[in-house]
Amino acid sequence: MPSKRTPLYGWHQAHGAKFVEFGGWEMPVQYTGIVAEHEAVRKAAGIFDISHMGEIFVDGPASLDFLQKLCTNDISKISDGQAIYSHLCTPGGGVIDDIFVYCLKSPNRYLVVVNASTSDKDFEWMTKNSVPGAQIRNESRLWSMVAVQGPKAVETASRVIKNIPERHRVAQGTFENDPYFICRTGYTGEDGVEVIAPNARIENLTNAFMQAGKDFGILPCGLGARDTLRLEAGYLLYGNDMDEDHSPMEAGVPWVVKFDKASFIGKEALKAQKNGGLMRSLKAFKLTERGIPRHGFKILCGGKECGIVTSGTFSPTLKTGIAMGYVPAGISGPFAIECNARPVPAETTKLPFYKGSKN
Repeated sequence: MPSKRTPLYGWHQAHGAKFVEFGGWEMPVQYTGIVAEHEAVRKAAGIFDISHMGEIFVDGPASLDFLQKLCTNDISKISDGQAIYSHLCTPGGGVIDDIFVYCLKSPNRYLVVVNASTSDKDFEWMTKNSVPGAQIRNESRLWSMVAVQGPKAVETASRVIKNIPERHRVAQGTFENDPYFICRTGYTGEDGVEVIAPNARIENLTNAFMQAGKDFGILPCGLGARDTLRLEAGYLLYGNDMDEDHSPMEAGVPWVVKFDKASFIGKEALKAQKNGGLMRSLKAFKLTERGIPRHGFKILCGGKECGIVTSGTFSPTLKTGIAMGYVPAGISGPFAIECNARPVPAETTKLPFYKGSKN
């Protein structure tokens, strides 16, 4: 099956993008270069096409009850215009997806933004577990999404859109007489916005952001920079750092699970993990010598394999190799990561690797 393309595919071609397949989509991996794009976001602003992400709307009087049933986090804690990060879990506690839930009108209308590779699976899971009084609509093919990120991102966006929300909030408005949603969220560790607009409006909106950020040196950015930025910020990537074989507890994000709310799918399994202890856990590593850790590389403890790198890269900001990977719970070093058949010493560290303007 050929890869899908976003409505900005021609725009990417015109701006010199190199493409890669990701989650069934043909997406830009870089334009001017990963490091240049990474540094633009850390120092000023960059713009990303994230139209491959999915948008699922939940409407009706039972919307909140439905989302409480599916989500590990407590959706009742957000009111109109607020956002919350959550996981969808299997009955066994594995992660089906990590999502953002935006409250458009409590308790009757919510927008759920899901990952590209899991949007169909998520919709099927939501439909399978639907309740009377909650209507679920997968509108992923009707909307496109761009992210403007960096210390100058909000100033850039405010030259185009006037109702910039506070952090972790969402606002609605119109652009060229069509509706949009603007979310003060991101995946880079920097401040910024993510804007969801109809497919027919996304190119004009992207051009408007590019023009507005021109004097800041805004750059179009691809998936390469998006990955190095999110890893420095300590954000997990679904399919690498978590999946249906790993739980939020093992992935080091127990705060996304609220045991004090009513029953939700996966609650009992996750509670058993919390009370009984973990067999493995996700750790963050920083190389102390030259080397670039990559997904799939071996993690060594005392010279013996003890885990596999789930995400790894060279950090343009820290100028060293950084990685995440699962190892047996409670294990202590010395650690190394086998980079191209050579063990490179590594030390464990706390996330995030780097705190940007968002922190």
